[in-house]
Amino acid sequence: MDESRPRRAAGGRSSRTDEIQHRIKQMILEQNLTVGDPMPTEFELIDELDVSRNSLREALKALQAVGIVEIRHGLGTYVGRMSMGALVDELTFHGRMSRQSGRDAFGHLIEVREILERGLVDALIERRPDVAWDALDAVMAEMNDEARNGSVNATTDRRFHELLYEPLANPLVDRLLGAFWDVFHALQHDLEPADESPDDVAAWHRDIYHAIRAGDREAASVAMTRHFEGIRRRADAPVKDHR
Repeated sequence: MDESRPRRAAGGRSSRTDEIQHRIKQMILEQNLTVGDPMPTEFELIDELDVSRNSLREALKALQAVGIVEIRHGLGTYVGRMSMGALVDELTFHGRMSRQSGRDAFGHLIEVREILERGLVDALIERRPDVAWDALDAVMAEMNDEARNGSVNATTDRRFHELLYEPLANPLVDRLLGAFWDVFHALQHDLEPADESPDDVAAWHRDIYHAIRAGDREAASVAMTRHFEGIRRRADAPVKDHR
C-alpha cells in the first residue's frame, strides 16, 4: 500500500482536494524544489494538473495550513517551511477539551516533553558537543536577577532550553519544544497558579546546567524531575471554574 497516496473517503474515493494536494506534493518532490523555492504560477498549475481554479486554491490553502506551501499574496506560491502551527492548535484544543471532560491529554503532553528533554540531556552528556556556555551563563545570570525581583520571565526560561539543546544541531528539536511551549502558554490560564517560587525555578535550571556541565547523568535526572514537578502539579489540579 502506498502510504503517500491520499486516504479514501467513506464512499471509497478520495476527495478531489486530497488528490490535488497529493499531486502538488509529488510535483514538488519530482522537481527537487526546496524550502523557499517559487512554485509554478497559478495558471501553470491549473494547466499542468488539469484542475479548476477553485479546486486548486482549495488544495493550496489546505497545504498552506500544514506548512507545505506558503502563499504570498501578490507574489506567488512558494515551498513552505516546516510549521507546527496546526499541531499547536490541535493540541491546545484537545488539551482544553480533555481537561473539561476529566481526561488528561495535557498531562500526557507534559510527560512526552519531559521524556524528550531527558533524552536530549543524555545526548548532551554523552556527545559532549560545544555548548555555548558563555551564552548560557548570561541567561542564568538574567534568570537569577529576575528571581530576585520576584518573577522569572517565560522568555528567559525558554531561551535557556533553546541554547542548551542548540549544539545537538537538530532543528526538529527546537520546533517540537517550541510547539510544547506554545501549547502550555495557551493553556496556562486554565491551570491553577504556579506554587513554586521564582527562586525555585532559577535553582532547578541551575541544577540542570551544572549537572550537564559536569557530565553527571544522575544529577541531571534528579534536576529534570524537579523541573517538571511544578508543571505536573498544575496539570493534576482540578479544572478552574471560569463561571
